[in-house]
Amino acid sequence: MLLLVIVLVPMLPLLISGRWDWWEAWVYALVCILGFILSRYLAGHKNPDLLVERGHFLDHPNPESWDKLLSPLLGLGGGVIPLVAGLDARFGPSANFSLALKLFAILVLLLGYALGSYALLANRFFSGMVRLQSERGHHVVDTGPYRWVRHPGYLGALLSYLVTPFLLDSWWALIPVFLIFLVIIVRTRLEDRFLKESLEGYRAYAQRVRYRLIPGIW
Repeated sequence: MLLLVIVLVPMLPLLISGRWDWWEAWVYALVCILGFILSRYLAGHKNPDLLVERGHFLDHPNPESWDKLLSPLLGLGGGVIPLVAGLDARFGPSANFSLALKLFAILVLLLGYALGSYALLANRFFSGMVRLQSERGHHVVDTGPYRWVRHPGYLGALLSYLVTPFLLDSWWALIPVFLIFLVIIVRTRLEDRFLKESLEGYRAYAQRVRYRLIPGIW
């Protein structure tokens, strides 16, 4: 089932539009699919227990109540972006962005996946659900991208989401991107508050690394 989602969701623009010569959609699909596979392969070699943790997702006994809504909502939102872009291409498209902008979007898309993968590899507690992982020896991670920002995984995802509408010629796809951004803002606030209250050393870490999501801004 997971493999189907990994392949199906990035292919939605192609499947919905029926435009099999749409090179931008092929690039998007390949980056998403290969990026996911490569990051999980590397993470499995470095921290195999992390894949078990992430594989349980909604089955954990002690997730934060608010994340039972926000975590699935964030995952669903990531699938809505290519869905909307595919529909836009089928009945539109609503935009025709320049090649230069699309090439820039590809670079940022790759950067987003690289940053998210770096965070995944650096943090063996990178769970899909916000919870205190006491049984896994949960502690503060301040290496890798966590030296610069407290939630680099969210930042990587946000970068990828933000440029996807420009790669796929869809103004409409910016609507779910904006909604996902709001969800990420709320989730990072709640997660930070939870970690400061529950995880030893996190409050001091937050004082050292001032920015939650965007270095130099917030």
